[in-house]
Amino acid sequence: MRFVKGHGTENDFVILPDPDAALDLAPAAVAALCDRRAGIGGDGVLRVVRTKLCPEVADQAGRAEWFMDYRNADGSVAEMCGNGVRVFARYLVASGLAAPGEFGVATRGGVKRVRLASEGDVTVDMGRPRVLGESRTTVNGREYHGLNVNMGNPHLACLIDDPVAELDLTEQPRFDREVYPDGVNIELINQVADDALSMRVHERGSGETRSCGTGAVATAVAAAHASGRTTGTWAVHVLGGTVTVTLDEKTSYLSGPAVLVASGDWPAVLHA
Repeated sequence: MRFVKGHGTENDFVILPDPDAALDLAPAAVAALCDRRAGIGGDGVLRVVRTKLCPEVADQAGRAEWFMDYRNADGSVAEMCGNGVRVFARYLVASGLAAPGEFGVATRGGVKRVRLASEGDVTVDMGRPRVLGESRTTVNGREYHGLNVNMGNPHLACLIDDPVAELDLTEQPRFDREVYPDGVNIELINQVADDALSMRVHERGSGETRSCGTGAVATAVAAAHASGRTTGTWAVHVLGGTVTVTLDEKTSYLSGPAVLVASGDWPAVLHA
């Protein structure tokens, strides 16, 4: 079985071309692929499948030919992945499945419009963030309060004074399971300039990652909220690089690099 490896600011993915929906991705198989010592290694799996062949998103087929079936590194199913969409779009263009320019990608969080050339950054319309109140997390024994932001998937974005570079995110931060019954992506954020933010993230189902696209947008939303703004552009610095988030009155945009780094054959049989 063919695979491609790609990353967006070092948020890395195993891409599985499956145009005819022939693969049965059991959670254990996904976890094996993402294992960094015994597998290919990645923060998640992006299955490339025709939208019309997937009942859960078939209603999006008229607006997007290809469905990004995203799985977290532990095999759990996720609604959306901002960096994943950008890497997915880069793969579609590089493999000839889509032309450079603008097109839609089907996701469990709805159709996302992407824009890219043959080279350079990839931009995705992430949709309008939904702010659902506030919540809190505990990291290294310290409690932090933050904004409950939904980007098609759940986030808790916390602007904090403690340096994020000094946090230990090897363990799952505590959070309110009544607010987030299905888990949550947790962002810890420092404001480093008026329009620049430093962020680290512990992702649901993957642990700490080098970057998180939906989390970068949630980070900008939290910064905007704290300063009384609703629009603007922020540079979000993550461990794997920098992405740009733009908020306007109707939607949000995420821009940054998306790179394909390797391809090959995986011998394992991916069935339950």
